[in-house]
Amino acid sequence: MKLPHKAVIVDGVRTPFLDSGGAYSQLMTYELGGKAIAGLVNKTGIDTNRVNMVTMGTVLHEIETSNVARESMLNAGLPSTIPAYTTSMAGLSASVGFANLCDMIALGRIDVGIAAGVESFSDIPIRYSQKIRRAAMKVRQDSSAKNILKNLASLRPADLKPEMPTGTDFTTGKTMGVCAEQMVSKFTVSREDCDAFTLRSHQLAIQALKKGYFEGTIIPVQVPGFKHPITLDNTPREDSTIEKLSTMRTIFSKNGVITAAGSSRFTDGSAALLLTSLQAANELGLQPLAEVVDYQFAAVKSLEEEMLLGPAVSIPKLLARNKLGMADIDVWELHEAFAAQVLVNIACMARSEFAKEYFDGEVPGELPIDKLNTWGGSLSLGNPFAATGIRLLTTAARRLQLENKQYAVVSSCAGGGLGAAILIKNMGV
Repeated sequence: MKLPHKAVIVDGVRTPFLDSGGAYSQLMTYELGGKAIAGLVNKTGIDTNRVNMVTMGTVLHEIETSNVARESMLNAGLPSTIPAYTTSMAGLSASVGFANLCDMIALGRIDVGIAAGVESFSDIPIRYSQKIRRAAMKVRQDSSAKNILKNLASLRPADLKPEMPTGTDFTTGKTMGVCAEQMVSKFTVSREDCDAFTLRSHQLAIQALKKGYFEGTIIPVQVPGFKHPITLDNTPREDSTIEKLSTMRTIFSKNGVITAAGSSRFTDGSAALLLTSLQAANELGLQPLAEVVDYQFAAVKSLEEEMLLGPAVSIPKLLARNKLGMADIDVWELHEAFAAQVLVNIACMARSEFAKEYFDGEVPGELPIDKLNTWGGSLSLGNPFAATGIRLLTTAARRLQLENKQYAVVSSCAGGGLGAAILIKNMGV
């Protein structure tokens, strides 16, 4: 994108990611989101009066704080003069907010922005049935005793049962796990390979934690009622072994390959990232981690068989537009919704049949797995949907610096058959 201004990633932080139902249960989503934004401001030292816009992605929307970006930034203590808006694009919710800020910076509309993401499965929106909601609206319009009794008489005991989010795709009515198993049936990956990839994710996450790669990125979170701040994820499993993984039952298909361990877990957490123009970074004395080069959003052809092929349909388009090949990318960060999903995406990009269908026959090539998610991924670190996108970007930028490499690609799949790929560059290489 040859535009007047370069957008750069200055830094990013996240809260510890925790299994749902844990310490974050007493926090509303906006409070959890505010923790990450406040932590980012504290770490970078950015003058909040210089921030022009805040975006925050989320998937599970709390009705009382429908613009959770606004409530989170106010909760973090940012001035009310900063506009903020919430983005929603399934698992790409934070990624699209990030891309929007990059465009604003590139066009000169703003020069400093915060892209964030938050998810709390401990504070999910639960509602009554549609019959209850309609009856309530009729009573609100006419609160006479006669109308109240009429509407009460139209209800049945089953109508009183609360409705919880199901995690199914609205169009297909299928869960992401079922869709992933359908992908496996079409493109074929083995149970053994899935277990091995799952183990790899946990081992690399534990290794990264021990080596201190996440220091300064994971911010401590003080939760009311807890004596000490929460400082670490509780999701990586150091005791994970291939023997344990191989004995687990599959959960979406009797003859399938996906187990609970090979699926990213519902997780609470938030993350935030500081974006500026290169000129603003220089003016403010900030040292950027990476330049944002380009991004690509895409969608699959078949929701039934290709639901989670987002990386496979977005990465090749991104690389081709920037005249790059697989071998030119040294840092890869892909969202691990399922071990099987990652392996299918990698396999598809190396297949001529897939390339013929999507990319006029040109095979993108083999994604080097030794360069993929080397600090662990969503299988081990958890998956607070929208916060994951910001974690991936921050990790990729930090890996570029630590490994002294030039290019990184961050990519995710999402419900609805959506995908995104983002290309960033180490300006010092």
